Amino acid sequence: MWFPNLEYLLLVLAATSSTLAHKEPKNAHEVEVQRALQAAAYHCAPAIESFTAGRKRAFAQRALAGGVPGYQHLFSSETYEDLVKQVDGGASSEGERHPDGSLMSCTPISDTHIQNNSCVLAPEVTEGPYYHTEGHPLRQNIAELQDGLLLLLDIGVIDVETCKPLPNVLVDVWQANATGSYSGHPVPHPHLVNEGPQIGGKRSGLLSAYPRTVHEETWLRGAWPTDRNGVAQFTTIFPGYYTGRATHVHTKVFPEWVPLQNGSFKAGRLSHVGQFFFEDGINLAIDNMHPYSENPIRDTRGRTRNWRDSLNIFEDSHGPEGKYNPIFKLEFLGGVIRQGLVGYITMGVNASATYDNFWKG
Repeated sequence: MWFPNLEYLLLVLAATSSTLAHKEPKNAHEVEVQRALQAAAYHCAPAIESFTAGRKRAFAQRALAGGVPGYQHLFSSETYEDLVKQVDGGASSEGERHPDGSLMSCTPISDTHIQNNSCVLAPEVTEGPYYHTEGHPLRQNIAELQDGLLLLLDIGVIDVETCKPLPNVLVDVWQANATGSYSGHPVPHPHLVNEGPQIGGKRSGLLSAYPRTVHEETWLRGAWPTDRNGVAQFTTIFPGYYTGRATHVHTKVFPEWVPLQNGSFKAGRLSHVGQFFFEDGINLAIDNMHPYSENPIRDTRGRTRNWRDSLNIFEDSHGPEGKYNPIFKLEFLGGVIRQGLVGYITMGVNASATYDNFWKG
């Protein structure tokens, strides 16, 4: 299989990153930009595959050692120390030595790697109307008092320009609670209380966005920098669903950011806006658990399956040629699903890109 020259692809990305904002490409120029990012990311696919496998193995070792119940071991600075030592000692997760001794490196792509790769997140989709431009706390446990199925997120970030992990970039995440609400947005506008979902079109199934009326709420929102291995980890709950949208978690990546004294951060340059998803089978199983079974639209509108996601967001997240997979790789934390899940995904981002930090839905 023929692949465009990586240097050419990166030149395309550098020249046009500020023009591509979100969602699916709108014209031939934007399609070319997304294809360039897609090909650059797939050039790194073997490294990403190795990266994810090493993280899963490191997590499993700590789980078997009794580190899961308290979870503090999972988020220590030594979480991936064994992986680092292994690489430094000359063995990669595939049993091969990287010439430069790094955790990840670009290696030749193959058809098998392309077909089997399932951990590169596609570029830019809309952030939606529930992002707060200020006040997201710097923290790893974002659940606060929200009840739900324990979900640990293990999010890797690599730069498609180098195929290297990106340390100290801020990964910002936010999501709905078990019954489909976002913190700060509990109720609709008074004049839209009886609004029904839109019928037909790309917004089919959606309601108008709920306004932010409870400004002090911050549950299920938070940001944390990647460690030296390009990984950010979070404790949260499995998200619920709401009218018109498939179950998802939002994310942004900021290469430039400043911590504030109030425990939040001031956002600088934004290089990625995306959404993570979950397999429909997992979604349907969790729908039957409390408190997910109490979703107010369960017996009326019901959940939206991935393939029916409004605004084509799930579809857009697969890239212009449908070759990305924005779905978490999930593992059980115990013997049964009720004991919780850990989700792995790696974002391939263009670290030199700059995007607008506001909703364009």
